[in-house]
Amino acid sequence: MGEVLGHFPIGVRRACGLLQLPRASWYYRTHRREDTGLRRRLRELAQARPRFGYLRLHVLLRREGWLINKKRVHRVYREEGLTVRLARRPKRTSHLRVVPPAPQQANERWSMDFVADTLLDGRRFRALTVVDNWSRHSQLIEVDFTLTGTKVVSALERVAKQRGYPQMITVDNGSEFASKALDAWAYAHGVKLDFIRPGKPVENAVIESFNGRFRDECLNAQVFISLHDARQKIEAWRIDYNEHRPHSALGDLTPREFVERAAKTGLQEGTNFQFPAV
Repeated sequence: MGEVLGHFPIGVRRACGLLQLPRASWYYRTHRREDTGLRRRLRELAQARPRFGYLRLHVLLRREGWLINKKRVHRVYREEGLTVRLARRPKRTSHLRVVPPAPQQANERWSMDFVADTLLDGRRFRALTVVDNWSRHSQLIEVDFTLTGTKVVSALERVAKQRGYPQMITVDNGSEFASKALDAWAYAHGVKLDFIRPGKPVENAVIESFNGRFRDECLNAQVFISLHDARQKIEAWRIDYNEHRPHSALGDLTPREFVERAAKTGLQEGTNFQFPAV
């Protein structure tokens, strides 16, 4: 259109008629808002949180004071090529038939499991993960080369002295969880061990979901030079998870914010729960 007007002495009306172009299209000027600052900040957040999708990044932007909706964030997110690649999972024909009641307060139900990874020199280590099902608070991530039933008991006793003993802990049928040491500890402190059915990790969905985030955002994103280095980096991630990472199951609050809001609204009235240290 511009070339036609530049080479021939005709008006816009006639040129649009010749090219069958609506004049409104020629005169239209985009009203899209300037996204330079948003793009820059979104790239910074995506670089700092490489496994966060656009919904969680939108929450972080809103917390920083950006008054934008999810559609605009999603558009810029896609244009910047920040989409997280997810592996497709096969469909499952079986599902959990009996859903346990949801906990209504802290320390009502914990879940724990093991995660394995390797150091830079190839040596394998294990991590015991413990989560409070109500607040999604990461109670503990114990890292060591070997974690026997006795070491599991020591770790649980250490965290229980700070945060109180749980009423129930959901576990799988691993030898460490079925050990005499853990059974004796649970009996002595009135803790019920809830064993899921063999081959049914979905019955311990809270800890499985946590372990997925733990591996995706921490283990796969870090290189561990030594066991001490692994403990430091994993503990830093755990604190960040409790203090700063928004959780979709908690209404995009962090575990700490969820507990604080529950305390203010009286959801825990009558309980002796105290907010745990990180």
